Amino acid sequence: MTASATKNPAGKDVQNEVLASVRKSQEAVIDGLTAWADSVKSITPDVPAVPGLDKLPKPEEVVRSAYDFAEKVLAGQREFAEKIAATTAGLLPKN
Repeated sequence: MTASATKNPAGKDVQNEVLASVRKSQEAVIDGLTAWADSVKSITPDVPAVPGLDKLPKPEEVVRSAYDFAEKVLAGQREFAEKIAATTAGLLPKN
């Protein structure tokens, strides 16, 4: 949460509404995708095993790895931005 959102309850409310809306949209997509996948499974024949497929990473592992990397990049960017803010804070007028 940003410092302005903590000082501004309206900002926090807007953030919470956006996050709730995103979650509802994600749930709707998952529900639709589940129904679609179940329909596809019921009409597709069994697929023969693909040699070497077991050596590839599972989709869940790929997603986890990508988000772990993105979290590290975002954390580094946040630290960088906070250092810039701290370094330049003295340039702001005193209230």
